[in-house]
Amino acid sequence: MSLPMTLALLFGSAALSVFAGWRGSRPADLTRGPRMAPWRLIMLLSAAVAILALVHLFNLAGIRTGPPTPY
Repeated sequence: MSLPMTLALLFGSAALSVFAGWRGSRPADLTRGPRMAPWRLIMLLSAAVAILALVHLFNLAGIRTGPPTPY
């Protein structure tokens, strides 16, 4: 994956994580019915994608993030 695509994925998933965290923290409005979107699950999954994109960005920059290899 290229650098611009990785940056777009990182910023998009971070923004989705912040938005879903905001929506998931709002109190439930029982007059409107139950929540139909699992906002906390969406927040966790998008935060995990953001972390993976950040690790991939480090790998693209030349920083080794894998397990050490014996030489």
